[in-house]
Amino acid sequence: QVQLVESGGGLVQAGGSLRLSCAASGRTLSGHIMGWFRQAPGKAREIVAAITWSSGNTYYGDSVKGRFTISRANAKSTVYLEMNSLKPEDTAIYYCAARRGVQFLLNYDYWGQGTQVTVSS
Repeated sequence: QVQLVESGGGLVQAGGSLRLSCAASGRTLSGHIMGWFRQAPGKAREIVAAITWSSGNTYYGDSVKGRFTISRANAKSTVYLEMNSLKPEDTAIYYCAARRGVQFLLNYDYWGQGTQVTVSS
């Protein structure tokens, strides 16, 4: 089992920045992928970014490329999502998730409770 707790959401003006954190506990993250997803009201959940814990390989959704950066701190078992140049359409609940393996886009097994990000225009 992997427990995930997100933090760092909030209200920010368009063009601003936020950094989300996801603290993991329960088992080693070696061999896992950590991902950030988001879901806006009335829309399907979408993957924002993901990173392989061991090698640091990354994946980004098209809508956030060049604006968001995912990273991890191995010693803290924490994954971050640095969000810059935020737009109103980035408003959503952001979820941290984890899965074993190396495939970014397959189903994730563990999920956090989510953190709200609201971008005002």
